[in-house]
Amino acid sequence: MKISHVIASLDVSTGGPARSSTSLVKALLEFNNIEFAEILTLVSDEPIMDNFNNSKGSIKFFETTILDYSKKLDIYLKSQSDIDLYHAHGIWNIPMHQVAKYARSKRKPYIISIRGMLEPWSMQQSRLKKKIAMALFQNRDLTRSDCIHATAFSEAESIRYLGYKNPIAVIPNGIDLDDYPLKDLKSKSAKKKILFLSRIHYKKGIELLIEAWGRLDPVIRADWEIEIAGNGDSIYIDKLKRSIVEKGFQNDIKIVGPKFGKDKINTYHNADVFVLPTYSENFGIVIAEALACGIPVITTKGTPWKDINEYFAGEWIEIGVDALVISLKEMMRKSDLELNEMGRNGRKLIEDKYSIDSVSARFYELYSWILSNDNKPDFVI
Repeated sequence: MKISHVIASLDVSTGGPARSSTSLVKALLEFNNIEFAEILTLVSDEPIMDNFNNSKGSIKFFETTILDYSKKLDIYLKSQSDIDLYHAHGIWNIPMHQVAKYARSKRKPYIISIRGMLEPWSMQQSRLKKKIAMALFQNRDLTRSDCIHATAFSEAESIRYLGYKNPIAVIPNGIDLDDYPLKDLKSKSAKKKILFLSRIHYKKGIELLIEAWGRLDPVIRADWEIEIAGNGDSIYIDKLKRSIVEKGFQNDIKIVGPKFGKDKINTYHNADVFVLPTYSENFGIVIAEALACGIPVITTKGTPWKDINEYFAGEWIEIGVDALVISLKEMMRKSDLELNEMGRNGRKLIEDKYSIDSVSARFYELYSWILSNDNKPDFVI
């Protein structure tokens, strides 16, 4: 089996899709029946990785011209003759269309991972551009795909609501547990830490966290601080910084910039609670990372993380300031022992349901079904 994956960018700034797609291909290369797997992507300033430590895998970077169209990607696709299946990670981007078009021209099956880009919140952003893209190529690419990949049943429902009748494979993103060690119990600094670590964007609900902080009793806040780690639009980040100063929170809330590699792991390990108060998230890879590191998580029903409540690993709450204030109060009053127990529950959740080994096995089963049309997996709806 030879699989070609395509993603618009592997740059560290793009967040979850770059991490989850590279982790998936790395794990797939360990399967004996995978003869070859590659990632095709556009040139970026700081790719998350540039090759695999496995002779069966490769990563190829292509230069672009206008609108991210890559003539060199076209030339490469035309030169291929032995790829069995194409897997596109994301939509709206021209490289995704290039691969879908060539897969159809060669009568090869292809899968599209939606990556939350058809969720109601996302569809409301840049509506005109998306309407044009749908008319020009995106609807055709989706309609003719052999399978659509969703990371949760809620995302699958959004896809069905839009009228797509293709098979939908519901497979979460996977975490390589070796990359996210459980944090050690150690003496803490004077203040406990609430961590937000993600792309700094309006949809992530950072303003909700800042407002919720202001509604908390100063006595509760006295022993805690908030760290906001991530990158994003500089104008938006400056706006957040001004808001923090205007509210008098500059000693309590720090925006520290993006964290990668060991710095990111240390940032997780130095946190006591992880908060992602997002409006919309198809998966939320940072939630999985925090849980794997043993950090209790507060996140919203804009994510598919109902499991957090079921495993007592944090709280899965309604979107908005009121619910966030209540959850923060409850979490900040817990003892170190209670927080550590919740953190270990979170680690168990990732081990049970979201390890890269189990996720890659499901993708291998999906690819095998598409290529043979035998034994439809139970996660395909």
